[in-house]
Amino acid sequence: MKLAIVGIFHETNTFAPGITEMNDFARESVQGNELFHKRYENTRTSMGGIIEAARFDQVELSCGIYTAATPSGMVSRDAADALFALLDSSIDTTADGVIAILHGAMVAEGFPDVEGEIIRRIREKIGYVKPVAITLDLHANISRLMVENVDILVGYDTYPHVDAYERGMEAVHLLTRTLRKEIKPVCSLAQPRLLIVPQVMLTDEAGPMQELMDRAFAIERDPQVLNVTVAGGFPYSDVPDAGVAFVVTTDNNQLLAEQYAEELSLMAWGLRERLKCQGYTAAEAVSMAFAEQYGPVILVEGSDNVGGGSPADATHVLKHLIGIPKKCLIVIRDPDAAYLAHQLGTGAEFHAEIGGKSDNLHGAPVPIDGVIRLLFDGKYTHIGSYMTGQLADMGKTAVIEAGNLTIIVTEKRTAPWDPGHVTFVGLRAIDFHAIVVKSAVAWKTAFGAICTKIIPVDTPGCCGENLLHLDYKLLARPIYPLDSISNKEDSQ
Repeated sequence: MKLAIVGIFHETNTFAPGITEMNDFARESVQGNELFHKRYENTRTSMGGIIEAARFDQVELSCGIYTAATPSGMVSRDAADALFALLDSSIDTTADGVIAILHGAMVAEGFPDVEGEIIRRIREKIGYVKPVAITLDLHANISRLMVENVDILVGYDTYPHVDAYERGMEAVHLLTRTLRKEIKPVCSLAQPRLLIVPQVMLTDEAGPMQELMDRAFAIERDPQVLNVTVAGGFPYSDVPDAGVAFVVTTDNNQLLAEQYAEELSLMAWGLRERLKCQGYTAAEAVSMAFAEQYGPVILVEGSDNVGGGSPADATHVLKHLIGIPKKCLIVIRDPDAAYLAHQLGTGAEFHAEIGGKSDNLHGAPVPIDGVIRLLFDGKYTHIGSYMTGQLADMGKTAVIEAGNLTIIVTEKRTAPWDPGHVTFVGLRAIDFHAIVVKSAVAWKTAFGAICTKIIPVDTPGCCGENLLHLDYKLLARPIYPLDSISNKEDSQ
């Protein structure tokens, strides 16, 4: 038995500045069995899970293109066409089935539903007899086109995402069982017409998302149910299907799948008031952080969430950190400042403006007077629980100290998914009273174990908490909370 593996992975923020081009996918692009195994074997990634499960199930893998880019703005039409061409040419049509590793919230010029287009092209290549499985991120915007053209859909169960490996394994096991005719998967999709922000999608803390997940796990204990996927959606993609969705897969029982999916949809609708988020102004948050007796206090600058496609150079918090009374750490992307630091050298004085150079939404540059303490090439390997073993690259990186403020300046946007982005530049997160994270929730895989208090910051940005500030044009309406809806039936 042979399974073809392909993947194109990108979370697209259509409100973010800039365009995502083909070169943005170059940092994570492999093709062929040898390279695929060398890069991902023994890593806690979806790809690592697929490799391990294939070995366990005694099936052969035929690895086509897998490529990914850091979340960012709209993917260009040229990049989309090039990616589709790579996909088309790399699918092994002799394989017995296909697994596609996808995000679920990828958008390109001319293609509001990239994953749907990818699945359509896979079907065009292999037909409708061979089974297709896909893995999706918890922030997927799931379309009916996706669900209707796959046999198996497996989404992450965790946020922060620490189960990509397990979900990759699950997809393989379900696909091989399908090929061996042990099961006959059927899927049902339900969308409650809710748009929520990542900050309320936590699955490791008591709250509405955990309650939805607990009910999903209970449903999965039904012997006829093969998988339940709870997707929080990605509100920063302006596409028709953005928002919360549920996909239930059963063993040849369509009616049961529909009943369970609708049950979860109604449950989410009942939780809608609790699926809201509110933060503090930058000035309030900074003042609160330094009033705390113990740290590290985490200042969550979710509006500049790198994992959501933001530019990573917002300065709304940074400008309040000059002359602070206790030690604070912040990571800012600024290629110009990083290059300047590398030219000046370790130990040199640094006098320049940092951040605020991508657009007007994320603040203005902030003058910094400090000392360059360390220079780094930016390459490291994930050492934490999120995709352990995954390679990362911050580009040219500099550590600049300005009084009690330590700034890690990077050439490339880097999400705080792993403690390595701090430890590999010679710093210890535990030494700082406050840490500013450009993230919504995923920072917990780096700092969750050591933080003493979490302070959400509500500042302008393309990943802001207040969705009413975003100018949606393609999103299907009505949808809560953008529209006034008195009951679930009114949202249909």
